[in-house]
Amino acid sequence: MRKSKALFAASKKVLPGGVDSPVRAFRAVGGDPVFMRSGAGAHLTDADGKSYVDYVLSWGPMILGHAHPAVVRAAERALRKGSSFGAPTEEELRLAEAVRAALPSMERLRFTSSGTEAVMSALRLARAYTGRELIVKFVGGYHGHADSLLVAAGSGATTLGRPDSAGVPAAWAKTTLCLPYNDIPAVREAFRRHGRKIAAVIVEPVAANMGVVAPEPPFLETLRELTKKSKTLLIFDEVITGFRFFYGGAQTGMRITPDLTTLGKIVGGGFPVGCYGGRREVMDLVAPQGPVYQAGTLSGNPVAMAAGLATLDVLRRERPYARMAEMTRVIVTELRGMGRFKGLPLQVNHVASMFTVFFTETHVRDMASAKTSDTKAYARFFHGLLERGVYFPPAQFEAAMLSSAHSTLDLERTLDAAARAIRRL
Repeated sequence: MRKSKALFAASKKVLPGGVDSPVRAFRAVGGDPVFMRSGAGAHLTDADGKSYVDYVLSWGPMILGHAHPAVVRAAERALRKGSSFGAPTEEELRLAEAVRAALPSMERLRFTSSGTEAVMSALRLARAYTGRELIVKFVGGYHGHADSLLVAAGSGATTLGRPDSAGVPAAWAKTTLCLPYNDIPAVREAFRRHGRKIAAVIVEPVAANMGVVAPEPPFLETLRELTKKSKTLLIFDEVITGFRFFYGGAQTGMRITPDLTTLGKIVGGGFPVGCYGGRREVMDLVAPQGPVYQAGTLSGNPVAMAAGLATLDVLRRERPYARMAEMTRVIVTELRGMGRFKGLPLQVNHVASMFTVFFTETHVRDMASAKTSDTKAYARFFHGLLERGVYFPPAQFEAAMLSSAHSTLDLERTLDAAARAIRRL
C-alpha cells in the first residue's frame, strides 16, 4: 500500500479529499484508499502490484469483468476512427435500437454522458409533460447529484424535503417529497395529500444505495396503480439494475411498465454513458422535437456507444445471468452460515447478482432498518477482506456485485478471506 498512500497524499493537494467521487476516499471504513492500476476479468491490481477479487466492478458497469476482449476490440476500432464528432453516428443508432428492443417501454430514448444527467433530464421532462412540480423519491435512494434530489426526508412521512447537501437551495428541496422505501401507507397518504401536484415518482426497482433492498410486493405495483390514477409519471431508475438481472431491466422480470426509465453503467460498457427514455408522447417533448431543452457535447460518444453495444451483444448471446445469480447465492448462503456459527447479528440481502452484508439483527427493508447496522463491524470486515485480496464496496450502504468473469476459484478465495475476517470480529 506504500504507493497508494503516496499517491493519495499527492492527490489531496490537487483534488478535494484526494478523490473525484466521495465514496472512493474510504471515509466510511477508515484508512487510505487503494489506487488501482489495472483490471482483468474479475481482478484488479493496485499501484503496488497486489491483486484483488473485485466485487465493486466500477460500481456496476463491468458486468463482463474488466477489459473484456470484445469490448476492448470494439472501443479500439471506434477510437481509431475518431474519439468524438459532436454529430450523429451509426453507433448511437445501433445502441439505441438494442436498448429499445430489450426494454420496449423505452419507445424513444436519448443518450447522455452520465446517470445523473439522465435522471435530471427525465425529471425536467416529467414536470413539462404534467405541468406539475413535485417529485416523490424514497429515503436512501440515490439518483445522482442534481439539486432537487439531494434532499432528506422532512419530519413526517408526507412533509416536503429539506436540503441534504450544502449549496442546495431550500426552494429546490421543497419540490421533492421523500418517503420510506417499501412503505405503501406512506405512499397512499402522500398521494391523498399531494396527488394533483406530483409530476413523477422516481424509484430504484431494486434499491442498491442503502445496500441491496428488494421491493416487497405489492410496493412497485402500488406505485404503478397510484401514478396511473393521478396522471403522474412513474420513473424507474435502472442505472444500476438495467441489464444486471435480466437482458433488459428489472422491469422485464417484474412485468411493471414505467412511463420513463433511466439507464447508465452497463449500457456504456465501462465508459461514461447515461440514457433516458419512455413513452413516445412524453419523449417527443424533448428538443429539438419539443420544448424541453437538454444537450451534451459528448452525448452519444462513438467510443462509448461501441463499447456499450459490444457489452449488450455479449450479454444477449451468452446470457450469464443464471450462473451469476447461482454464484451469488452460494456466497450469500456461506456468509450467513459464518455469521450463525460465530453468533454474529448478520443479515445478507441479495437479488440475483447483487448483495450487501449488514451487521444487524434487524431485517433490512428500508433505510431506517439499514441504519441499525454496525458500520464499525462492517469496516473491520471490509479491511479483513482487503488484506486478503478481496475488494468489497468501501461503504456499508452500497451493493457488492458479481460479473460473468468471476470463477469458482474466485469464490473460494473470497469465502476463505471472509471466514478469516469474520473470525476476527
